[in-house]
Amino acid sequence: MSETSILFESHDQIRTLFGPQDQNLRRVREAVGVDIFIRGDELRFAGTPEQIERGHQVIGELLGVIERKRQLTQADLDRALGVAPVDDSGIDLHEPSRAVKPRSAGQSEYIRAIRESDLVFCSGPAGSGKTYLSVAMALNALRSEQVRRIVLVRPAVEAGEKLGFLPGDMLAKVNPFLRPLLDALNDMLDFEQVRRYMDNDVIEIAPLAFMRGRTLNETFMILDEAQNTTITQMKMFLTRMGSDSKIVVTGDDTQIDLEPGVRNGLTDSIERLGGIERVGVVRLTRDDIVRHRLVREIVAAYESQAPMTEVTEDQ
Repeated sequence: MSETSILFESHDQIRTLFGPQDQNLRRVREAVGVDIFIRGDELRFAGTPEQIERGHQVIGELLGVIERKRQLTQADLDRALGVAPVDDSGIDLHEPSRAVKPRSAGQSEYIRAIRESDLVFCSGPAGSGKTYLSVAMALNALRSEQVRRIVLVRPAVEAGEKLGFLPGDMLAKVNPFLRPLLDALNDMLDFEQVRRYMDNDVIEIAPLAFMRGRTLNETFMILDEAQNTTITQMKMFLTRMGSDSKIVVTGDDTQIDLEPGVRNGLTDSIERLGGIERVGVVRLTRDDIVRHRLVREIVAAYESQAPMTEVTEDQ
């Protein structure tokens, strides 16, 4: 009989790993056949060398999940134990010959998180499917009668332009900011169907400022480009959640258009809320980019090089 141990960094890590009434620990014991017990901040393994090696592997994978997501679901445990099939079934849009399938492991994790959680934060680079997959999941929830409405929201942050100088009324001014959400809808549904949904207020696309003072029940809410929200704006949006509603928050913390020194709401909310039950956190990477093959290389090039000083017309 051999014995070894793992030292934990915190008691929160231990509680998350063990689960309610130590049910996660019991599942690992039964599946691996290794004896696992806790002494102080150490998790100890006893068994054959093969059992200990497998126990270390499973626990190490689970600790990696906890570090990334600050939570542990039964699906995470199933995958670590090798008893869960890969989720490639896709998202049923309830349209003939139309379905959206994950194209990477990260995207599969994202879809699972939306299915299992009431509030999901997803950060990742351009082209990784953050917005597209969340819209597909919203349509699935609507058409399977899990929700009655879809509300798609974006902050109208000025990316180098001033709204006041753009032509048209306020709706015309914010339309360019909301267009990516409408593009995703039009890619999944016929134009007439999208128009009927919007005319009947089944689907609403709105700037973030329009959400103040509302409570949305039985609604699938998506906040896109959340890295451009302030902490106060994020709190306002998240507290719109009513009964039987779901929220997905997406963003890319490498593309922040806020004033220098302003902490963005996406990063802040992930740190504040990531450890709460039924809150999921998913971080996509450039390995999940599914646009043109050059997009992945473009993102990698910008990540690997220090930013250059921009030259203005006056310089």
